Amino acid sequence: MSDVNKRNESLDVNRPLDRRTVVKLLAGAGIGTAAFQRAVAAQVQAAGGFTPEMIRQACWIAGLELNEDQQDMAARAVDSAQGGFQAMRRMPVGYDVPPALTFHAAAPLESCGLERGSVELLEKNAVARPESDDELAFLPVSALATLLRTKQISSIELTKLYLSRLKKYDPLLKCVVTLTEETAIEQAEWADREIAAGRYRGPLHGIPWGAKDIIAWPGYKTTWGCARFENQVIEAKATVARRLEDAGAVLVAKLSVGTLAWGDEWFGGVTRNPWNIEEGSSGSSAGPAAATVAGLVGLSLGSETLGSIVSPCRRCGATGLRPTFGRVSRHGCMTLAWSMDKIGPIARSVEDCALIFGAIHGRDPTDATTVDRPFDWPPRDNVSKLRVGYVSGDDDDARPELDALRDLGVTLAPIRLPDSHPIGALTMILGVESSAVFDPLIRTGDLSDLGRWPHSFLKGQFTPAVEYLRANRIRTLLMREMDKLFDETGIDAYVEGNDLALTNLTGHPTVIVPDAAQPRRETQAPATISFTGRLFGESQLLTLAHAFEQVRGPLRRRPVLNVG
Repeated sequence: MSDVNKRNESLDVNRPLDRRTVVKLLAGAGIGTAAFQRAVAAQVQAAGGFTPEMIRQACWIAGLELNEDQQDMAARAVDSAQGGFQAMRRMPVGYDVPPALTFHAAAPLESCGLERGSVELLEKNAVARPESDDELAFLPVSALATLLRTKQISSIELTKLYLSRLKKYDPLLKCVVTLTEETAIEQAEWADREIAAGRYRGPLHGIPWGAKDIIAWPGYKTTWGCARFENQVIEAKATVARRLEDAGAVLVAKLSVGTLAWGDEWFGGVTRNPWNIEEGSSGSSAGPAAATVAGLVGLSLGSETLGSIVSPCRRCGATGLRPTFGRVSRHGCMTLAWSMDKIGPIARSVEDCALIFGAIHGRDPTDATTVDRPFDWPPRDNVSKLRVGYVSGDDDDARPELDALRDLGVTLAPIRLPDSHPIGALTMILGVESSAVFDPLIRTGDLSDLGRWPHSFLKGQFTPAVEYLRANRIRTLLMREMDKLFDETGIDAYVEGNDLALTNLTGHPTVIVPDAAQPRRETQAPATISFTGRLFGESQLLTLAHAFEQVRGPLRRRPVLNVG
């Protein structure tokens, strides 16, 4: 009797087969072997690509239930993924290359033994209170901190000003999900009592701030920008929120985020660019960028996985810092991709970002990716000692940012960013991880109100684990190439580079700086410049960005908001 007949004989024909039993039988019959895979490939080729019927069969094995429209969408998604798979398969990867994943067999150590560093205002010059509240609302944190410390304004006064502006301009900008007014008043009053008693906590003490609505705060909704979670309350306090609270900052609002952290459209509408309300603010840190630029908060926190700080800061002309991966805790914040998510400040000056970063960075036992590394502000290095790379092109003589850097006395060096890897294909890491995060949501079968995500989620569901791990192994090679670039050229940072996917995969820090001397063509919003630094090189990176900001002139103009 053949092996197949023996297996058939052992089956209870009256008992329905579960998926595990069927998979076991298929494996025993040779399903999954190279020969079978070639047969499947031939079937796909004969059909001209993946078909909804193939997806329907795969759904049964995967335990998914999709309607006909979703099967059709999944077929297109899986078909579109094949090009990326093929590009990665062509990349030679040695057997000694591990995936860019970290496993902790035991709880991580509390600290790596390095000091956090110290942070204080760059200059403690006298600051006079502006004549109008509008001018006051647009001051950077460094100026607001001096006014609070010298008691020219109170935290409660500043908090009420920002709450009033949030209420007035939100109908135009659609940047507020929830006002946290009760908490704000309580925190502001407490800050005033402490400052009056001489217990000054530092430059963020009494400053009102806004949180991207993926950041949890007990008693308030954390909606993730998605109608499905519109009434979600997470009874936890995100580590970054707690650290700002410890620094004395005052939470005034939960600010808009594109649906599940993609884009600038959420269940409340499209968040608008304060410089041009005919266009969106970009995303997904849509609310933090818009509210900060519009003078509705003193500072804000955003997050980035693949451009969500950089993109809205460029669109709205904000200053933003995407830190090195692992420098800032994500505990209490919505997860999109475990190996790519980063939390960072959005503000009105480079020094503001430094002051905020100084409060939120560092080891957190609840986020195993975090580490302690020193960060000091004011900068200890003179900017003229820095070596700055630039991607050379045909228009090098017409690049004002290079002229500004020469004026600073830095050493410029032409560089070439890694370009031999299928970087675009590697972004499937985000697709797979996000699909895993939201797997329970996908398995409900209801993919409505998920914004732009259904196509990506379905592609992630049908991506083989081998391809995901292959992508992470190539990611390791990419990280090594970036290490080699910085080490061999000796650069501390580089300017511009069109490197959004590259550096989000490798974890390098980037700061966006408005260039006050250059307006964008279509609006009065300033053009922006990006600087990317070494891993954990935020001290040097912000030193460079601050010097550039000063030589090009700090941004003085502000958007005009007309409300009826």
